[in-house]
Amino acid sequence: MTRVYVELAGEAPALARAEAAGAAEALGGRAAPSDDGADQGLVAIDLPAADGAVRLAERLALARRIVIRLGPNDRLASLARAAGSAGGSAAVRRFGRPNSGGADPDVRRFGAEFVDGGGAIDLEHPARRFWLGTDGVYEEVRAVDRRAASARRMPRLPFQRPVSLPPRLARAAANLARLRPGDRVVDPFVGTGSLLAEAGLVGARLVGIDRDPEMIRGALLNLAHLGLEAEELVVGDSGTVEAGSAARPFDAVLTDPPYGRSSSTGGESAAELVARVLPRWADRVRPGGRVVAVVSDGSEPLGSDWVRELSIPVRVHRSLTREFRVYARADATASRARTT
Repeated sequence: MTRVYVELAGEAPALARAEAAGAAEALGGRAAPSDDGADQGLVAIDLPAADGAVRLAERLALARRIVIRLGPNDRLASLARAAGSAGGSAAVRRFGRPNSGGADPDVRRFGAEFVDGGGAIDLEHPARRFWLGTDGVYEEVRAVDRRAASARRMPRLPFQRPVSLPPRLARAAANLARLRPGDRVVDPFVGTGSLLAEAGLVGARLVGIDRDPEMIRGALLNLAHLGLEAEELVVGDSGTVEAGSAARPFDAVLTDPPYGRSSSTGGESAAELVARVLPRWADRVRPGGRVVAVVSDGSEPLGSDWVRELSIPVRVHRSLTREFRVYARADATASRARTT
């Protein structure tokens, strides 16, 4: 395993940490049993593959970058000279103060030692980027492309509605589901397709249902705009309609059920609708799969054969807070507990 660190972006910190852990598991890694760097917004991750850090950065939404730790602060000078001996250019910053530059004495010192070692400082287009923390010196492996998620926001999509889960939160939910390329995911409340879009962008095969034909047409437009194609999108009541082959299990249910006046629930309360629909699709999830639901109240829609692994409240729109919940089968949870 290779130890890397995820620098969180500062938005929805609890969800961001859970997202990093979920994405790591999807790549065959895990959140490390370590608090190293936690005081500066870092999450320690162990990954199995050399390219794992790059792949992790490509998956994450609520993070800024992936870094590796070079050594402690008392070795700052030697670390800087060793890095400079390879030649090339670099930029040096401090976590949490990326614009501090020359006002930070340790940043100035690292830069001077890097130049003495044979390198050059280039703040605009550096070949390497170094970050100073309270516990050591880090080097950036890959930055998270946060502009890509911004480009998928509702105002930039062909089909728009006033309320839709923002792409960063939708990507975090997809990572909570531990989706891998080729996994089959179902959303019984498709809406504008924001969750299916993020699942598709990490390589999942997509199945969805919505009672509103306009939503299905709109979701198809949005998916096509992002270069994605669903395996199947069905118009109908997700509590009764069929979708996907009953003989083929799903790897995850990923859904943001309707709520509020802007969403149609066919006369049911949101809680009644979720309680009627979600168990039906949870039953079709394979052993080891997960149900990830973004819900608006404290009711428990799944029975005792499912265990709530996580419940993280996040402000989604203005004053609206919703819970990002992750469920796993009770027998799978017990099995993991016996082996850890």
